[in-house]
Amino acid sequence: MAEEAVTTLRAELRRFGRAEEAFALLETFLEVARPRLETASLDPRQLYLPEEMTDDRAVVRDLIDAIGNEPERQRRLLVVAERSYDLDDPQARWDFTRLAYCSDLATVWSRGRRTTYFEVTDKSRATYWLPDTLKIQYFDAIAAKGWAVPEDWLSAPSKTPKPWWRRF
Repeated sequence: MAEEAVTTLRAELRRFGRAEEAFALLETFLEVARPRLETASLDPRQLYLPEEMTDDRAVVRDLIDAIGNEPERQRRLLVVAERSYDLDDPQARWDFTRLAYCSDLATVWSRGRRTTYFEVTDKSRATYWLPDTLKIQYFDAIAAKGWAVPEDWLSAPSKTPKPWWRRF
């Protein structure tokens, strides 16, 4: 059985006019993809407030401060610090969409953690990896809300993943 083609979409804050555009697109993605998703998590250490953030700046600063004031959990050697968010909880989704862009690593995983659909790394790079069926649903949801799908997303080519034995 052939794997579904996947499209890579760049989603850094600096590519949007306002950070809130990126947040709205991520919120929409989490709504559309919810049946496919297992978890959303981020590294809660060293959160920072991006310059591109405008309207939500004070609220996100309060979220960062609240996390910073929590007692640090004891971690085992070679275990990544991780804070998970319940995607069924609207407030948790809202918090995640803003804090994802403040973290060194934030990830949205498929069920079974086999596929990464969205990731922010190094507080500066953000990427969606969407199978064609999910991409179509996502773009339709964006349009239904009266928003424009970023032009370069519309023209991004989808690629069929190599079979596992050819990936090495």
